[in-house]
Amino acid sequence: MRRIADADVFPIGLGAMGMSLDGRPEEERSIRTIHAALDAGVNLVDTADAYARDGTEIGHNERLVAKALQGHRDGVIVATKGGHTRDGAAWELDGTPVHLKAACEASLRALGTDRIDLYHYHRPDPAVHYTESIGALRELRDEGKVRWIGISNANLAQIEQAEGIVEIAAVQNQLSLEYPYPVERREVEHCERRGIAFLPWSPLGGIRRAADAAGEQGPVRAAAEAHGVSPQRVALAWLLGLSPAVIPISGSTRPESILDCVGAVELRLAPEELEAISAGAGLPRR
Repeated sequence: MRRIADADVFPIGLGAMGMSLDGRPEEERSIRTIHAALDAGVNLVDTADAYARDGTEIGHNERLVAKALQGHRDGVIVATKGGHTRDGAAWELDGTPVHLKAACEASLRALGTDRIDLYHYHRPDPAVHYTESIGALRELRDEGKVRWIGISNANLAQIEQAEGIVEIAAVQNQLSLEYPYPVERREVEHCERRGIAFLPWSPLGGIRRAADAAGEQGPVRAAAEAHGVSPQRVALAWLLGLSPAVIPISGSTRPESILDCVGAVELRLAPEELEAISAGAGLPRR
């Protein structure tokens, strides 16, 4: 198990975003996927108010998650986010305290709860000073509407700035074989040192590109063949090997996919395999 603040968390989380965007699966399959994850031990489910086809569906993914968790809520950490808006199908930003507080209230209703476990500031809004946005989340926590605060798509300077305002429990940034920059920029190292969970989104390079992205590198394919597992499982095992702070968020939309991802927790890659995969991703030897 890994940690978010004072809670034990399974090393793989489930990201439900793909269950609400264009091309989303039938609701019944999405619910089966969430249940399969829970049955396999996953206890972190990630969503956001903006995960929807367009602005007319704000909160769609949160409502779906809430429906799937009826009767299954005990011990499950639900993470959601505010700060993205949808203008039609476009993704816009609003980091004003007024919007974030209203978004949190709407998320509470959509999730059917009186306190959100983990509430992320979804993405910095360049039109709003970062301290104002984080200050709004601190107020939400002080009001008892949020248990833990997280930030997403934040660079190292923003992580440190946020820590000066409120305790940060998690950072959710992009990290994968194709996008290793949070390791180079020492964001992962900082989170490990500070006891902050680092939650890679798109850990396989994106929902539609997951299979190709995970298998593009020779060392990944070689390890997959040696262990008799999928390249995706190898890619996730590599991420888990980067730091005990890392909890990848798998964007699975099928039960079979999340079960394959969960298998990464038990996959033990040899040090030379990890080094070869890191080198293939452009990272220096540790």
